[in-house]
Amino acid sequence: MIQSSFIFLEKITAARERKLWQQGILSWDDFLKTERIRGISTAAKKYYDRKIIEARKQLYLENSNYFASLMPQAEHWRLYEFFKEEAVYIDIETDGLSDNNDVTLVGLFDGFDTKTMIRRVNLDWQRLRKELEKYRIVVTFNGSVFDLPFMERRYGKVLPKVPHVDLRFCCSRIGLTGGLKKIEKELNIHRGNSIVEGLYGGDAAQLYRMWRGSGDDYYLQLLVEYNEEDVINLKRIAEYAYAKLKTQCLQQQPIKIAGVSDR
Repeated sequence: MIQSSFIFLEKITAARERKLWQQGILSWDDFLKTERIRGISTAAKKYYDRKIIEARKQLYLENSNYFASLMPQAEHWRLYEFFKEEAVYIDIETDGLSDNNDVTLVGLFDGFDTKTMIRRVNLDWQRLRKELEKYRIVVTFNGSVFDLPFMERRYGKVLPKVPHVDLRFCCSRIGLTGGLKKIEKELNIHRGNSIVEGLYGGDAAQLYRMWRGSGDDYYLQLLVEYNEEDVINLKRIAEYAYAKLKTQCLQQQPIKIAGVSDR
């Protein structure tokens, strides 16, 4: 989808991008090969050509940072398919929602393995920053509203400047509203443990407090498993949302894109 996108170009709004698609300009290659494009002056066309050539170069250098500030954050999902093999899915747990509370657990999933960092066990913010530098794109659910600002208020800039796909807003655009657990149910995504299946956000804070109070690792294991299910399911939701959003865009085009691969 990224190579069918033009909204990273100056003065190309979503409406102008749709007009390009309607003219049959369905990819960067189409744009570069077309000598004259309705609504774009000759001088602007040459300028955009240079920008697209540079964007293509940066894309194949896997420089996702290049697009992070050029594209509206709400459209970062367009980069997902190209960079999904280097994506990290993130979810945090806290001991409450007030300003005095803190992060109790950070869960990461790279598409194959999970990593769990637990407060007072192995949560080291410098180590976390170093770990996150390996990834080209970040995927969360409501992370732009809660997770990332919460971490940054306490520990400064934790994430590298890479595109961030917030699935809460992606899902809203395709008619899936509500919290993560509600969307999981709508997509028929089930959790392996029946106890974990019935847990919600507030329960995670309670599990941490029960573990700290009792020292019983049973509560910690439930908390870790709950968070692991969160981050693993983010990938399934991201795949679904990307496909639906891409279809929405393609339906605005006069013909189906052919010969354009996102990878």
